[in-house]
Amino acid sequence: MLVMHVVYRFDVGGLENGVVNLINRMPSDRFRHVVVALTQCAPAFCRRIVQPDVEFISLDKPPGHGVKVYPQLYRLFRDRRPAIVHTRNLAALEAVVPARAAGVPVRIHGEHGWDVADPGGTRRKLQFVRRLYRPFVSRYVALSRHLALYLADAVRVPAARIERICNGVDPARFRPPDGRRPLIAGSPFGGDDEVLVGTVGRLDAVKDQLNLVRAVAHLISQRAPGTDRLRLIIAGDGASRSGIEAEVRAAGIGHTVWLAGERADVPDVMRGLDVFALPSLAEGISNTILEAMASGLPVTATDVGGNPELVEHGVTGTLVPPSDYVALADALAPYVADGMLRRRHGDAGRGRVDAEFSLDVMVDRYAALYRTSLEAALPLRRVA
Repeated sequence: MLVMHVVYRFDVGGLENGVVNLINRMPSDRFRHVVVALTQCAPAFCRRIVQPDVEFISLDKPPGHGVKVYPQLYRLFRDRRPAIVHTRNLAALEAVVPARAAGVPVRIHGEHGWDVADPGGTRRKLQFVRRLYRPFVSRYVALSRHLALYLADAVRVPAARIERICNGVDPARFRPPDGRRPLIAGSPFGGDDEVLVGTVGRLDAVKDQLNLVRAVAHLISQRAPGTDRLRLIIAGDGASRSGIEAEVRAAGIGHTVWLAGERADVPDVMRGLDVFALPSLAEGISNTILEAMASGLPVTATDVGGNPELVEHGVTGTLVPPSDYVALADALAPYVADGMLRRRHGDAGRGRVDAEFSLDVMVDRYAALYRTSLEAALPLRRVA
């Protein structure tokens, strides 16, 4: 069964990590895969896929509506004849039109979350756009309960066409350290007397790392217990980097902050932290929260999107309002001061991942969705 995964750009990001995990884990004797980026497939990121014979196609779409690449997509779908085209998020949704025109029997669309232009999914124009494409989509995948309700209420998708599949994490790859916290390669921090708060993700306005910098600066200015030992690590790269650097300089906390850049060793980064923070303005089901929980870290995250489905407030971490650096600082303060609290909430998070967010369960659910969707589209064909 050939599955063509269509994304806007195939590069570092939570959505894209989910595609990598899915392709690497799906049985190669039952599924073949092609990744199509409307813009670019980044070669370094493509190497994260270890399954053999996966093809990567960059369409180099110029800015603007995707109708400009409709002819390319149509020819691509006609030539390869995939059983399934799986688009993800609004930026790739328009690909379902040439997919249907080319006779692709199943068009699946995944909603993973929103961007900074519509962090709550409230813009009526974008809801209307999604409704326009609705007849071209066979099934929808919502990564969170919040997104499933959005599809049903705002986009008016019948419940029978919505499948809720949460992300999964590999607990063997992301695991707590054996013994003492290891040093992160290249880090200026890591002493036993330091408390390392960190975040991992692309540096983008919707991820709002600026608010985390402001929260740490506020904590230090308040001289809360333990803040003389507080250090902040921000792993990732992107358009917001210069703004974050400027905020660090303006706050005068350059000696306590390390911008680690893009990392290929995220499991090691997680194991080298004491607390994980996610200050996003919008999220679906966050891979990085799951990875942090699997690594035995307490999580402080904004109360947006699917985050409340992952972080159990007061048990595995703390939830705070978005864009509120004082609330974020207040949530981080107890973890900075209390090592036992960090350990208790971190252990609870790891247990929750083991029980509820297995990567194998996620892959099995996608495989079943692909099979049943194709059987429904081709009722006389039995799909293996």
